Amino acid sequence: MIVQEVADILEELAPLENAEDFDNVGLLVGNPKAQVTGILVTLDTLENVVEEAITKKYNLIVSFHPILFKGLKKITGKNYVERVVIKAIQHDINIYCLHTALDNVTQGVNGRICEVLGVLDPQILLPKKNNLLKLTTYVPQKELEQVKGALFEAGGGSIGNYSQCSFTLKGTGSFRPESGAQPTLGKQGETHFEEEIQLHMTFPGAVEDKLLEALFKSHPYEEVAYEITTLNNEHQHLGMGMIGSLAAPMEEHAFFEHLKNCMKVPCIRHSNLLHKPIQKVAVLGGSGAFAISVARAKGADIFITADVKYHQFFEAENKLVIADIGHYESEQYTKNLLVDYLTKKIPNFAIALSESITNPIKYY
Repeated sequence: MIVQEVADILEELAPLENAEDFDNVGLLVGNPKAQVTGILVTLDTLENVVEEAITKKYNLIVSFHPILFKGLKKITGKNYVERVVIKAIQHDINIYCLHTALDNVTQGVNGRICEVLGVLDPQILLPKKNNLLKLTTYVPQKELEQVKGALFEAGGGSIGNYSQCSFTLKGTGSFRPESGAQPTLGKQGETHFEEEIQLHMTFPGAVEDKLLEALFKSHPYEEVAYEITTLNNEHQHLGMGMIGSLAAPMEEHAFFEHLKNCMKVPCIRHSNLLHKPIQKVAVLGGSGAFAISVARAKGADIFITADVKYHQFFEAENKLVIADIGHYESEQYTKNLLVDYLTKKIPNFAIALSESITNPIKYY
């Protein structure tokens, strides 16, 4: 396989279009056409991870966090980022990153946390807005089902838990083929009238290119009239964090012991305990304090995240418990998620979970 083929497989799970605007995802170092000798999966790409890849003779590192986040003006090896890039290039190591593209999907970082903790029926905590688009096009009546089928196959027509959704209106279209046109219907120089169907269909932004390709291939006209508009609807299967319920309520101290055991943390920073059972659980791996008010508004008993600042703990307002379990700890199972996914997709390929320790925080 080549690097781009592995990237395509990863983007089936986490399309890069779903990443946040501030992020830096995709192939950060390397050649998309390079033959892959093995895949090393890690949370962070540090020098010891690159050394591990060299030792194992694996030339593709799939990392959750991007080693290149801000622009580099010089590459002289003066800091850990520059040293990683230099070493990777010197040894033909490719580095691919997913980060918030994986954060924003239901089967990603937060879905795995819910699975580990036993949180049932998790839903997106903070759904993405302005990611749903609407296609409007005009199709001759007899070709309508052909075009709809192609668009559905390309990922169109999905709304929440519903698929193959569309809306149609009947009308009469008119056009006159001019010199150079090769019309499917009508003749050059003559105005043609055709009974057409105005077709409306929503779709996620990540499949726009695929949807348009399907439209052009399936539509009978030489020139296809269409428009795409952005909707304000929230995308219920795309966004940050998740919220769900435990099978049964747990006493606070018992839940904290459960949380420590499942997430392998030695201690937990938290807001005031409320002395009531915990059942509704919200999670957001990594720096998730920006979603405290959303978790509170949605009735969570506890919000599990990381990197909470002093004053942000006050936002609990004695209505939920905020539990800061550490950045690395909250995202640690992402590596396993990616290894499981890649192994299922390419079972006869060399894929390894990195043995290198990348957590920069220690506890005394």
